[in-house]
Amino acid sequence: MNYYSYSDGRNHQQLAWHETLELHELVAFQTNSLIQFKKAIRKVKDGELKNLYLEAVEGIQGNLNELLSFYEYGPYPTEEHYEMRNDESAFFSGSLLGFTKTSVRSYATAITETATPSLHEIFNRHLQKAINLHYKVFTYMYRRGYYPAYDLTKLRMNDVKNAKNALNMPY
Repeated sequence: MNYYSYSDGRNHQQLAWHETLELHELVAFQTNSLIQFKKAIRKVKDGELKNLYLEAVEGIQGNLNELLSFYEYGPYPTEEHYEMRNDESAFFSGSLLGFTKTSVRSYATAITETATPSLHEIFNRHLQKAINLHYKVFTYMYRRGYYPAYDLTKLRMNDVKNAKNALNMPY
């Protein structure tokens, strides 16, 4: 196993838990986006837009290949074999979960920049709706086994499987 060395002489064999979770979030988000873009690119007729999609696909594929190399350094082993059902509902619900999470973050940021009371009220109402929908989508995914949130090993293994499937998906 490789060691990560720091300027103060300390060495670490694994990623910290908090960076492992951030790695998971980035890989899950980019995997879902890659699948969406690969499905959409077949329908794009405009040549310039198609080239932009190709650039996005190639960029995300490069990102995922780099990020996946860090999974072996996570705080939990990946030797176990965890097979998640291959279900379109898992993909679609994961995509919806990513949308709601981004909406929550976007509205939360927008509220901190809002001076107009009526706009602040609307942003706040929209934020609460996004939070509630996020919870419903997460609960749906958790109940169906699409998001093993309390088992970091299964979560990480699912990330790797999904990312590899997305990378191998034709477009």
